[in-house]
Amino acid sequence: MAQKYRIYINQKVILLTESAPKQLSTYQEIDSQSFDLKIIYTWVLAHKSDLFYVLCPDAKAFLKQIKQSVKVIEAAGGLVKNENKDLLFIYRNDKWDLPKGKIEKGETIKEAAVREVEEECNITIFKREEKICKTYHVYIYKNEVVLKKTHWFKMKARGQNKLKPQKEEGITDVRWFKPNDIDAILANTFPSILDVLAEMDLITEVPMLLSE
Repeated sequence: MAQKYRIYINQKVILLTESAPKQLSTYQEIDSQSFDLKIIYTWVLAHKSDLFYVLCPDAKAFLKQIKQSVKVIEAAGGLVKNENKDLLFIYRNDKWDLPKGKIEKGETIKEAAVREVEEECNITIFKREEKICKTYHVYIYKNEVVLKKTHWFKMKARGQNKLKPQKEEGITDVRWFKPNDIDAILANTFPSILDVLAEMDLITEVPMLLSE
């Protein structure tokens, strides 16, 4: 099966793929031979299109090349459910998000995921389950282009009604949502979060940027 990876830049996506996208006319191609994420970053942001693709014989190997070309920041977070199967979201930077943060020195990925969720939402995770997926997004950090690789896990909490946003991290709200009431989330979140929700089959209509 052909491998595909998505790299997000704000609301835009770069699809690394071993076969051309089905909706080819909606995508702008980026040549794999001249691909340089540090240069592409600015070009993508300025381009009118939101969908881009790079055709490569080995998408996994191409992603590895990209990782070697820029600073990679490892992060971890979780999609938390309570005993009522409500979903936990945070509000940060004027968008709904899932709790996550950078992995600290000496921490395992799993430890970091639980710690970040607990710190950002003032809850206690009683069960961390299997990994959902990994997402990649690009941004500027200390004046350089960096790639953030985030590991997402399923988590469970119970009796967690006294939510408290970690304001020093720019979080202004923490809230439980019913799975059927996440339209507000879908309308105002990051594409990488849609990726996580899609992996969990919480999105019934898959957005164009996730359809390939």
